[in-house]
Amino acid sequence: MSEELVEQEIAREQAFVDQVYVQLEKSAKSAQALATEGHARGGLGHEGGLVERDAMVFQAARRIAQLDAAHEGLVFGRLDLRAEVDGEPRYIGRIGLRDENRDSLLIDWRAPAAAVFYQATAAEPQNVVRRRVLRSRGRDVLGVEDELLDAEAQTELPIVGEGALMAQLSRARDRQMHSIVATIQAEQDKAIRAPGKGVVSISGGPGVGKTVVALHRAAYLLYTDRRRYEAGGVLIVGPSGVFMTYISRVLPSLGETAVALRSLGEVVDGVRATRHDEPAVAAVKGSASMAEVLRRAARQQAPGSPSEFRIFYRDDVLTLDRGRLGTIRRQLMSQGRRNKQLPRVANTLLDALWRQVRGERGRERGKEAFEDEMLGDQRFLDFAGTWWPALDAQTVLGWLRDPEFLARVGDGVVSSEDQALLLKSWSSHPGDLSIQDVPLLDELRYALGDMPETPTDERDVDPELGINVQELMTAADREFAGGPGWRPPTNRIEDDPFAHVLIDEAQDLTPMQWRMVGRRGRTASWTIVGDPAQSSWPVPAEAAAARAEALEGKQVHEFHLGTNYRNSAEIYDFAAAYAERVGLDADLPTAVRSTGVEPVVLGLPGEPVPDLEAATRAEVARLAGEVAGTVGIVVPVARRSEVNSWLASWPELAEDAPSARASAADAGTTPSGEDRVVVLTGLDTKGLEFDGIVVVRPQEIEDESPTGRATLYVVLTRATQLLTTIS
Repeated sequence: MSEELVEQEIAREQAFVDQVYVQLEKSAKSAQALATEGHARGGLGHEGGLVERDAMVFQAARRIAQLDAAHEGLVFGRLDLRAEVDGEPRYIGRIGLRDENRDSLLIDWRAPAAAVFYQATAAEPQNVVRRRVLRSRGRDVLGVEDELLDAEAQTELPIVGEGALMAQLSRARDRQMHSIVATIQAEQDKAIRAPGKGVVSISGGPGVGKTVVALHRAAYLLYTDRRRYEAGGVLIVGPSGVFMTYISRVLPSLGETAVALRSLGEVVDGVRATRHDEPAVAAVKGSASMAEVLRRAARQQAPGSPSEFRIFYRDDVLTLDRGRLGTIRRQLMSQGRRNKQLPRVANTLLDALWRQVRGERGRERGKEAFEDEMLGDQRFLDFAGTWWPALDAQTVLGWLRDPEFLARVGDGVVSSEDQALLLKSWSSHPGDLSIQDVPLLDELRYALGDMPETPTDERDVDPELGINVQELMTAADREFAGGPGWRPPTNRIEDDPFAHVLIDEAQDLTPMQWRMVGRRGRTASWTIVGDPAQSSWPVPAEAAAARAEALEGKQVHEFHLGTNYRNSAEIYDFAAAYAERVGLDADLPTAVRSTGVEPVVLGLPGEPVPDLEAATRAEVARLAGEVAGTVGIVVPVARRSEVNSWLASWPELAEDAPSARASAADAGTTPSGEDRVVVLTGLDTKGLEFDGIVVVRPQEIEDESPTGRATLYVVLTRATQLLTTIS
């Protein structure tokens, strides 16, 4: 293949790409003009003008966002079909574009006409003679990679390049996941274009592209049924803030921004937790038994609330003792969630009191006069508000910090040893939620129910008595919420469900996390991504039962990916050998790329290196010098701060690791895109990849938890080019 031929083909494609960018700019100007016109419609002075304005501005803003996001690698594919099918080439891109005559200039990769770009093979060319991938940076075409799919076709098309997939696999990694839209393989495309209803389950070992395929599926669904998925929302849930930042550019690069990306510590609106509990505590909080503990907690009498009420009315002393109040509590609880009963509380208490009125003077006045007098008595209002306070989930979760309260609601459900672990966890971090606390908070939200939003809301008014329920909340707010006024959550329970839910690293979800996510997908379609061998949850059967409950009644479509595109064969063989040696039932994909570079092993569990810092420093410097992309230092949790301090003091890595940097786990987010070297724990590496990995004290990572072997297996599969372990 001559260089002159390659240059000619690049120049030919550059001319077309230039034409597309000219049209892109025209489309952007048209969208901006539409937005300007829409704003002008708002000045018409009537409701129709405002509605029209909002619709026009919304449509224009969405199109502008798509056009802005599509600039990088806008045109990436070309199909040349048999002449009798279509004599003109079809160009495939991140979005669809038409020219000024409304003829198709660029086909959206999700459109049916583009499907053959991913599905055609040499065995089944589907009328495709040549498939070409354009490699670009910005607007500049850097190269082309061709595949001749139909060797029997009469063609003079030149075939250039060394294969688009291998070129993509060998690129340097940075701190963001990138779209694979140009190199989607046939097995991946089947999962992406699977039916929109039910559940699509994508399984496979490390490096097979499960995450990025799932993200492309989300973009595909938004394209095929935009009204449904934009109206209902798409929720994408991943294991950590580090991971969510890592994947954050994929969907915008595909022209999609109508998604909610949340880590497991952010699933509940208005809550953000980044801290993991230690494994033993996490195992208790994540267990399905916690649901019963929280159900009981939500039904308990509020600590410090009155246990009886006495008042004199005419000739009678009226009493609500512990027994009567218990009966009333059970009656109210039987009618639905606790907070939903607030409008019924006063009426129910008044009924119980009226039944005790025996005196002639009291009976003659009648029940209506009795109710008016009681509702005008501050003693009754204070009692009602403190006996049945308006409760939020944070308050009830706080009750569990009391050993006696926890022992009462945990009796027969959570052992005394596990109760001790919970108490220690909550007392060690007062007011600071862990990631494992978030599902508990959500469980209580649903057990308690929503509360009235404002004093003027019709739902706050007792339908029979006409009293404002907010009046009955005031005393409870002061007593139990720590200050005047109740602060409602940023969303209400009925607002939680989404149209589509995507769960990544699903094998790690605890039963309580499955319950939390399941509530958001009751009427949704789902995409679930996972690999059981990489699970960090110690009781798989319990998690499987919770998953089945979350997906109850939904048809499941299974897809398995079996080709490892991430690791070199040398690195994955090393990781697979470890998995087999320690007895993991691992799904072992085939790695398609070889570098000839074997992993480096320094020290052994029984023979550690004499100077751990010096060995780590040397290996990190070596890897940073040999790869163009990122380097991860993976450490046991107990060593994270120590290794961070080492990294900050190494002058030869000062450019890559400024001393001000904290680890991604400490900060809750990834370092900036310019930082090539980062310190992570084993769990932090979930879903990530680096050009090089240095694993510090692998045996300690294995010993950290009952699932430490699975965690270490994950760590060993994060590197694309170089791997070192230091014992």
